Amino acid sequence: MKNLLKLSALAFLFYLCFIATAFAQDASIVGKWKTIDDETNEPKSIVQIYEKNGKYFGQIKELFRKPGEDPEPVCDKCPKDDPRKDQPTKGMVIIQNLVKKDNVYSGGTILDPKKGKIYACKLWIEKGNLKVRGSIAFFYRTQTWFSVK
Repeated sequence: MKNLLKLSALAFLFYLCFIATAFAQDASIVGKWKTIDDETNEPKSIVQIYEKNGKYFGQIKELFRKPGEDPEPVCDKCPKDDPRKDQPTKGMVIIQNLVKKDNVYSGGTILDPKKGKIYACKLWIEKGNLKVRGSIAFFYRTQTWFSVK
């Protein structure tokens, strides 16, 4: 009888661990994230990700600029037909129209305002950090963004 109780208690603990892990992996992307330049490994900006009408968007809220850099850059390399062309980078919505499916957000785009390139976008939470993947065809790069409290 004691062994059965111990076994039941152990099974219950495993169950609780499993549930906790499942909920932890289903963390929301909504919030503020510090972006890191994958080429220089330095902070670039703070992006606020929000949900609107069932889709997810990301807006640049803050820029980290070095001395000598333009303190108020614009997207001068954005495509001519894009409404963000020549608009200020700060305040710009760079992630658009992502849809959540399971624990991945995809189906939309992300803009690199420095290069003016638009990529297919996919986001997911991994170990508490936001993984951000931009891709064109089979080519992609993935950045890690960090939560800002």
